[in-house]
Amino acid sequence: MQTASFNGFIKALFYFLAFYYIFKFLARLFLPLLVKKVVEKAGENFQKQQQNSQDNSWKKTPNDEEVKYNAPNAKKPRETKKVGDYVDYEELE
Repeated sequence: MQTASFNGFIKALFYFLAFYYIFKFLARLFLPLLVKKVVEKAGENFQKQQQNSQDNSWKKTPNDEEVKYNAPNAKKPRETKKVGDYVDYEELE
């Protein structure tokens, strides 16, 4: 059976702190670049969507201008959920 030693604990603590500070340093270097790329990509996608919607609005055919209205069905009124029975309590003296 192996037992924990003080030297092993110090070594593990050193590795943990070294990994933490190296990761923190690299995140400060590369995270702004990564965020910048993501924002640029989102902006490009947004511009493409705007361009597509503008192109579609100019290319309307007469059938596209037709407005359709679906009236609510008078035969089926809106149903309400039945939660439970109403119970009237009497106060006892």
